[in-house]
This record gives sequence, C-alpha cells and structure tokens, in this order.
Amino acid sequence: MERTIQLESDVQRRLVFGPRDRHLRMIREAFGVRLTARDDRVRLAGKSDAVEGARTVLDELVRMSEDGQVINAGEVQQIIDTVGRSGRGPALKQIEVFTAGRPVRPQTPGQLAYCEAIEANDLVFCIGPAGTGKTYLAVAMAVQALKHEQIKRVALVRPAVEAGEKLGYLPGDLEAKVNPYLRPLLDALHDMMGFKQVRAYMETDVIEIVPLAYMRGRTLNDAVIILDEAQNSTTAQMKMFLTRMGMRSKMIVTGDITQVDLEAGQESGLVDACNKLAGIDGIEVVELAREDIIRHRLVQAIVDAYEQGDRGTEDRSERRRRAGPTSGEQD
Repeated sequence: MERTIQLESDVQRRLVFGPRDRHLRMIREAFGVRLTARDDRVRLAGKSDAVEGARTVLDELVRMSEDGQVINAGEVQQIIDTVGRSGRGPALKQIEVFTAGRPVRPQTPGQLAYCEAIEANDLVFCIGPAGTGKTYLAVAMAVQALKHEQIKRVALVRPAVEAGEKLGYLPGDLEAKVNPYLRPLLDALHDMMGFKQVRAYMETDVIEIVPLAYMRGRTLNDAVIILDEAQNSTTAQMKMFLTRMGMRSKMIVTGDITQVDLEAGQESGLVDACNKLAGIDGIEVVELAREDIIRHRLVQAIVDAYEQGDRGTEDRSERRRRAGPTSGEQD
C-alpha cells in the first residue's frame, strides 16, 4: 500500500520533518514503513495498517505546523503513541489558552470524553492513573472559560496531605507553606498563561490557589473550581467542598484512587462521592485508563507493573486465606 502527503511550504516542511529529518525517522521506525521525502512530498509504502498509522501521524504534524506550533520530538512521540494505541490521532478539538502557539488538545478518546463532560455538566469527577491529563485538561478548560469571559474567576484546590513523608513545620506565609502541594497546578497555569499573567491574576484573586481546609464557609459564583488529588480528601471534606458551588459555576474533581495517602481507616471522599452521586443529572463520572496516559512512555509500563504486582499480592493473600494458617501461624 502507498500514500503520498503534499506539503505547502519550506517552513511547513522543516517543522514536519524535524532537524535532519528526525521526525520522519521516528515515524519510519515506529511503524516499519518505507518513507521517502522528496522536496514537498512524503511517500509512504508498506503494510496497509502501518501506512495508515504513519499517515495519521504525519497529518497531525501538518495540522500542528498550520497552527504555527513549534514541533519537538517529544510531541511527535506522544502522537505516535496515541495512534499506536487507538489507531487514530489526537482529537481535533482545541482548547484555547492564553499562550500563543500552544493550543491544548485532548490526545485520546478518553480525554476527549472528559473535556466534553466538563462542557456539558456542572460537576465532573475524573478518576484515572498518573499521566492521563486529569489535572492539566481541567486547568485548560478553566483557562479557556476565563479567556472567553464565561466566568470571573478560577479556584484551584488541593488537600495538603503528605505522600508518606513528614515535611514538618514549613517556614513562610500561607502561600509559601502550601506551594509544594499546589506546584502541579501552578506548572499547568504557567504553561497556559505565562508567569507574569498568572501572577497578575493571582494578585487580583481572578485565580486563587487554595488548600482544601480553607474552603469552609465560602460560596463561589461565576467560577470554575478544581479539586485536585481528591482521593486524599475525607468524606467530610468532600461534602464541605461540593457544597461550596455557587451560581453559574462548575466544579471539576480529579484523583487517582490507587494513590490514597490518608491515614489507615479513613475512607477516601472521592470514592464515596462517586458512589453516592453517580447518575444524578448534571453530574458525570469519567474514568480514564492506561490508554489515556500521555507522559513519558515508561509511565504506562510503570502503571502496568504496579497493577500486576497488586493483583499478584491479592492472589497470594487469597490462596493463603483459603489454605488456612501454616504451622508457624498457629497459636
């Protein structure tokens, strides 16, 4: 099977091909196709499914070049991984943020469903493993609503729960104390708005970054309120948070229920809320899976290894339970 892709300009050619044709080599090695680049044309030949996969990647790179985006090898690898998993490229849907030349797009069908759920509902829960874009896409959707003046403020909330480490009494004011917990939200904001704009919005409370404990007693109108790492909220905290929603506001609650850092015996408020609230009109629960992981390719392998290890531990525990106590365990 053969396919030919036409490029419109030398600038587009440089962006799509990459430095010394690096992007083309990545595509050729990933799909095992014969790839020939001559002037403004790229010719693909090989097995039909491999050629279609390589063509889908090239089509996405052409679209990115038309948007004026600078394409790097990491982004090419992400697109290759997405096409390899789902057989199709990232969603055409584009989330408009403030940073020029860096539109945000959902990269998988699961991520697209997540963004559409946020648009269609006032309260969305998103559960999924690390790297699935739960936080990043939530922040992007909030920034887009702010840019279009659909809301007046964005509140980013996180429980200040330590992941197995005791950090002690941190120095500084409130912002300095909670900064380590809220850093991922700030990183996402800086990607989409730039440091000076983020700082200006924070100084005027257009963007507010808040520890979960400081949400008590508040009501937020005309806002998007994001609760990140919600698996580390208790049931009481979750109820308190959800009742902070004001008029013309949306809430997005994200978390990974396999990474709960609460003390033993405490039930995760995220798990409890999803069980109690699923099925209510205006509320949607979205579950992302390993297929939606967009970080470094090793993240998928790590998630898989831990899941297999957990299943193996559960199987061994069940076998021991059925076998009864060993001689060393008897009274």
